[in-house]
Amino acid sequence: MARILIPASSPEDWKRFLAEPDKQWRTGYSARSLAHCWQHADGIPSEILSVLAQVPSLRGLKTVLAIPEHQVPLPGGRRPSQNDVWALAETATGLVSIAVEGKVSEPFGPTVGEWLSEASTGKEDRLRFLCGELGVGFPPPGHVRYQLFHRTVSAILEAKRFRAGAAAMVVHSFSPTNEWLDDYQAFLALFSLQGDVDKAVTTRLPTGLPLHVAWVHGSEGYLRA
Repeated sequence: MARILIPASSPEDWKRFLAEPDKQWRTGYSARSLAHCWQHADGIPSEILSVLAQVPSLRGLKTVLAIPEHQVPLPGGRRPSQNDVWALAETATGLVSIAVEGKVSEPFGPTVGEWLSEASTGKEDRLRFLCGELGVGFPPPGHVRYQLFHRTVSAILEAKRFRAGAAAMVVHSFSPTNEWLDDYQAFLALFSLQGDVDKAVTTRLPTGLPLHVAWVHGSEGYLRA
């Protein structure tokens, strides 16, 4: 993981960090929409701040830094979890680690069952680790999207690394119809939580760390950026 970071001066600076820039950097796609939105805001966009402020402890949240395509190493394989954006923010009571998944029409990827269909020892070790961090029984239901597991755990691991007092996972969706909301809701059901558009919910992890989760509808104007 790189330890020297170079500030972005425009949304185009985000492109080179994508896994497949020629494929992902297109008008109407999440990578480009997200970059333009966050760069214009120069930090956490107002719509995310507004939704997270539903949680009293997250009111007055301020951006410390935000890193595009931030990679968080995970056990059980060589591939890290690559967050569309990871942000470190602060409130009057301390730091918050925020992992962000950008979405338009792109799905969340394979379900746990599909991902494990060619199971290896490494995959099972990784999933067991993710479930342990989340306080979810192993194995989890096969219909839940694997990406939501590792994206959420990214926020938790970075909260530990930076000694933050809370973690958050935000789906920042620019889809006019909020596509794949049902997959997000299926993931939250593992914690007996009910999620919806522009709603923040909270659970407490086995370690005592508060975990906040939200689906935030971004401005559709960025679909034309």
